[in-house]
Amino acid sequence: MQRDQVVVVKLGTSVLTGGTDKLYKAHMVELVRQCCELKKQGHHVILVSSGAVAAGREQLLKPCGRTLIDKQMLAAIGQGQLIHIWQSLFALYGINVGQMLLTRADVDDRERYLNARDTLNALLNYDVVPIINENDAVATSEIKVGDNDNLSALVAILANADKLLLLTDQQGLFTSDPRTDINATLIDEVTHINDELRQLAGGSGTNLGTGGMATKLQAADIARRAGVEVIIAKGADENVILKCMSEQLPGTRFLKLTAPKDGRKKWLLAGPKSSGQILIDAGAVHALQSKGASLLAKGITRAIGEFERGDLINLIDVNQQIIARGLTRFSHLEIDKIKGAHSNQISHLLDYDSGVEVLHRDDMVVL
Repeated sequence: MQRDQVVVVKLGTSVLTGGTDKLYKAHMVELVRQCCELKKQGHHVILVSSGAVAAGREQLLKPCGRTLIDKQMLAAIGQGQLIHIWQSLFALYGINVGQMLLTRADVDDRERYLNARDTLNALLNYDVVPIINENDAVATSEIKVGDNDNLSALVAILANADKLLLLTDQQGLFTSDPRTDINATLIDEVTHINDELRQLAGGSGTNLGTGGMATKLQAADIARRAGVEVIIAKGADENVILKCMSEQLPGTRFLKLTAPKDGRKKWLLAGPKSSGQILIDAGAVHALQSKGASLLAKGITRAIGEFERGDLINLIDVNQQIIARGLTRFSHLEIDKIKGAHSNQISHLLDYDSGVEVLHRDDMVVL
């Protein structure tokens, strides 16, 4: 077994409640025991914990609606209770925990991203277990990550993690829905995520949480591009966390890809929301993927959406596949004027000189 790994463990609501409407504290004890065993072996552990709304509903002791305001109110009630439970359980093993509440805005903004990364690393350096959740009590749709699967992928990038364990109520990813197809078989290993695999992911397995297998596949795709191995496994299985760290693979393993070494490119990969898209031709796709080139105006077919200089945009091919993402040096209006033009024509078309690279290689991640 490899030593000194950083392991992000995402615990879904269904895992923490055992399928009920209350926190299943006996199982939480067992999960903490396994995390502490990992720490004893020399690893660093980060928990991305769902369950704040469930904890709030348990504390409120009265029926509550399912509107956004109701859920934010329940999260406000339950978040303190949830962190208190984690604190008490880890204290049994003499381990401190630290709470971090994040929103999409903490990842989108470069300075806040670096601050969050520094805080997370400081907690790990002092042997504290970070307990992370989305700040549901105040987050709106504009700044929400939306589910803890994708949040855990962003946390894995922040922490430069080695593994991301997505623990859920399913064994892993199957060839079809195991709830309706008795012939469904578990997919042990995934090397490539495509549209066919996304169709297999289906919908949510429970109405208790916000993430289903589809969001886990999204999270796996994000994390593996940053060099993080991802495993989806059943959180109720015996010693599931420890088995994920061994050769006794209990679920579906997503092999990691070669990660960009530049920390700024990892930030781009972490998923600031794209402001728009640029459609590029086959020649530009080849230049980006095979030659390590920057994007020039000659390879652009059109701009999609509205964006300004410095915004994050996606580069797509004729099949609508995302080829790369990065920071544009031209607005959508400027690109409309220079698309398809040779580099020496740009200053004439715009009546000013803004350089020739639309997206420089240093500001871009090829996917």
